Amino acid sequence: MPRGTADRTGNHHTAQRWAGFLRKSGHRVKIVETWDGEVAEVLIALHARKSADSVERFHRAHAERPVIVALTGTDLYRDIDTSAEARRAMDISTRLVVLQPEGVKRLDRRLRAKTRVIFQSSDTRLAHRPPKGRFRVIVVGNLRDEKDPFRAAAALAHLPGRDAIEVVQVGAALAPEMAKAAAAYAKGDPRYTWVGSKPHGAALRLMAASHLLVVSSVMEGGANVICEATRMGLPVLASKVSGNVGMLGAGYAGYFALYDDRKLARLIVRASAEAAFYAGLKKAVVARRALFAPSAEKRGLDRLLSELR
Repeated sequence: MPRGTADRTGNHHTAQRWAGFLRKSGHRVKIVETWDGEVAEVLIALHARKSADSVERFHRAHAERPVIVALTGTDLYRDIDTSAEARRAMDISTRLVVLQPEGVKRLDRRLRAKTRVIFQSSDTRLAHRPPKGRFRVIVVGNLRDEKDPFRAAAALAHLPGRDAIEVVQVGAALAPEMAKAAAAYAKGDPRYTWVGSKPHGAALRLMAASHLLVVSSVMEGGANVICEATRMGLPVLASKVSGNVGMLGAGYAGYFALYDDRKLARLIVRASAEAAFYAGLKKAVVARRALFAPSAEKRGLDRLLSELR
């Protein structure tokens, strides 16, 4: 089960969570960066392109044994169009997994029959309790281009005179220019704060103490942070990209067009000033809470493996 190299990547969290579920179901699981030739009955690969070599070698060694490939956002919305290795891994696979139903639409029809949707989950028991002071907007995730991480910070420029609104950004800068950009936004607007990387529990507590989560991703397979927000009842404003729509539903009222900080600013104002609009967002995320329950994700994995027996 190859994982990401950074401790706080989505792939790392998924690998750890899936391993826990599978162990509870009686399976023996080993998490590795690449398949090392050790005997295994099933290979579960997270990320088609990054795991392509392991998938190929496992298939050559054990052509009769199942290979499950879970597709990430970069797989679905970039690599399957540009990477022959990613496409080969998908072809070899016995089953494909996508993390939200819109992902199936990105696949060739010949691949859809062997594709299963398994929503990710969160076991957080934190309740949403935003502060009574400033209206806090939080952004959570490592600072990298695929996340368009500073869209909420940019939205502040369209909110002059609204000192009661603040943006708190959580996440490690994965490149020096990202750290410089965060520092520049913080210097230019006191309403913006970048707190850097935080342990997972600390990030969750900051989310629970915020009014809105902004997910401005350019490509997203199925954001863990949306699972977490939904489980605690935290309203979300999200870029209207396939991965976010698959998580929050087509009729959700909190979308803005990709890169559109003006629209995002208008939504922030509405959420902060219109009680009915804010309550509608909260009601909508709470209505999807059961989709992201750990028990639902475990059932999805159990069903998947039972198909391969």
